[in-house]
Amino acid sequence: MKINKQDIIKKEDFLWEIPQTFRPQMRVPARVIASETLLDAIMEDRSLVQLVNVASLPGIIGASLVMPDVHEGYGFPIGGVAATLYPDGAISPGGIGYDINCGVRLLTSQQNAEEINFKLEELSKEMYAQIPSGMGKGGQINLNPKEMDEVLTKGAEWAVDNGYADKKDLTYMESNGRLDNADPALVSEMAKKRGSDQLGTIGSGNHFVEVDYVEEIYDPIAAEAYGLSKGQVVVLIHTGSRGLGHQVATDYIRGIMAAMPNYGIKVPDRELACVPFNSEEGENYFKAMCAAANFAWCNREIISWEVRKAWKNVFGADVAPLKLMYDVAHNIAKIETHKVDGEKLKVLVHRKGATRAFGPGFEDLPKEYLSIGQPVIIPGSMGTCSYILAGTNRSEEISFGSCCHGAGRKLSRTAAKKQVNAPVLKEKLREMGIYVQAGSFKGIAEEAPIAYKDVNEVVEIIQDSGIAKKVAKLRPMAVVKG
Repeated sequence: MKINKQDIIKKEDFLWEIPQTFRPQMRVPARVIASETLLDAIMEDRSLVQLVNVASLPGIIGASLVMPDVHEGYGFPIGGVAATLYPDGAISPGGIGYDINCGVRLLTSQQNAEEINFKLEELSKEMYAQIPSGMGKGGQINLNPKEMDEVLTKGAEWAVDNGYADKKDLTYMESNGRLDNADPALVSEMAKKRGSDQLGTIGSGNHFVEVDYVEEIYDPIAAEAYGLSKGQVVVLIHTGSRGLGHQVATDYIRGIMAAMPNYGIKVPDRELACVPFNSEEGENYFKAMCAAANFAWCNREIISWEVRKAWKNVFGADVAPLKLMYDVAHNIAKIETHKVDGEKLKVLVHRKGATRAFGPGFEDLPKEYLSIGQPVIIPGSMGTCSYILAGTNRSEEISFGSCCHGAGRKLSRTAAKKQVNAPVLKEKLREMGIYVQAGSFKGIAEEAPIAYKDVNEVVEIIQDSGIAKKVAKLRPMAVVKG
């Protein structure tokens, strides 16, 4: 199947549609949030083919959607959003991804860039020492079976109960850092084994801990509500459920593929394997996914503890504590209520490389954010900038309350390694005032800025489409990677 430009209809500025009539199997249209220039670039890989395939899922409603950071993924495109009717519509692990609840959080300090510049190299080295990073790298905590089940059940609450976090952190986390449907018994022993020593670890790939400063404020009222000010030093943390989440996905994709014939389900791509949510296989996967999501929230909470420890080691015990501004997931499926064609419906929203962007009045927000909207955190790439935005009610109208999760790759990791001289890049970043601590030059090359789209362009599209509004721009000072 090939999609040509003439197959795509411009619905409005920054919103494009492949109509349901494009292919008989489509149950809904396929929609793209992008500029025309970016749309041309998106068409160079299989992202739109995957988007059309998603539109064929049983029980899908509204439209299958992709954000401007979209790129090809497993089954679903990364940057994809799909809502299916609850409880008898499909649930598809490909719509969540292998790194269940990969997500981002932001910690804020009471220091400005000038105050910490002279200790920046020391800080980057101390953070690298405190935060285990790299493929398969274990951390300081080794969970026994009882503790593992508690983490899978309680999520970030486990970190609070065991002295790694303050309870007030939970207020500033999506779902308060815990999904109640989790069932540890549905997570395999292999998954638990892989995750047993990975709490408080970043892993490899595009995961990182980054020290930034607030370079620009666009919305002073929203920035004040979020506790952000110009020049302020903040910390971004990006990672997920590590080997545990990957194994959960692996385990259930196999089982769901085998179960599809029992429900008469056929999909255009085997990577879109799915079953009805209310089937035994569907409910078991959802409960295991919730458990892996809880592990990820606890993981980011433990990493925050490590960052806070590094901060005190460098700046002294009396330094003001780092405060959690917000934590959002971008690889997850959640049961939500949305208005579709004027009717309120309970749906299962798959977000893969997409984050929530609910507007003002969303009841789960901390009270300080209720009049502003949910914080949306969009990291750039090493050496570029990142953004904090606020969700809008418009997002709930056009994207099931969803937004992009980053800049989006434009080069594969293999292509990036061929084009980038990692030692040279590291030195260039140092000349820009950015200290990079990484386990290997391979990781630096794979995550080079040229491997990603222009985050500024992506964010402008998000703002101009009305999905979220810019609040602040961040500039990197130090990066810790696997």
